Amino acid sequence: MEITFEQIAEQAKTLSAPDRARLADYLVISLDEEKPSEIDILWANEVLRRRDEVRDGKARTIPGPEALRRVRESISK
Repeated sequence: MEITFEQIAEQAKTLSAPDRARLADYLVISLDEEKPSEIDILWANEVLRRRDEVRDGKARTIPGPEALRRVRESISK
């Protein structure tokens, strides 16, 4: 017989608070073990590309407040 989600959830509620927290941590960590989506892979590659451009001097960074100022100016035009 297969155990349902509802049965597991009801049983989990009988655990002590520390054990429920451990179970929650275990379940959240298990989500990270899934295969990354295509979009996650694409974003990771983009992050690495941008990092390399900064390291190689092909792109320059600006302080956060300056970047926000520029964005606000471009929106308000």
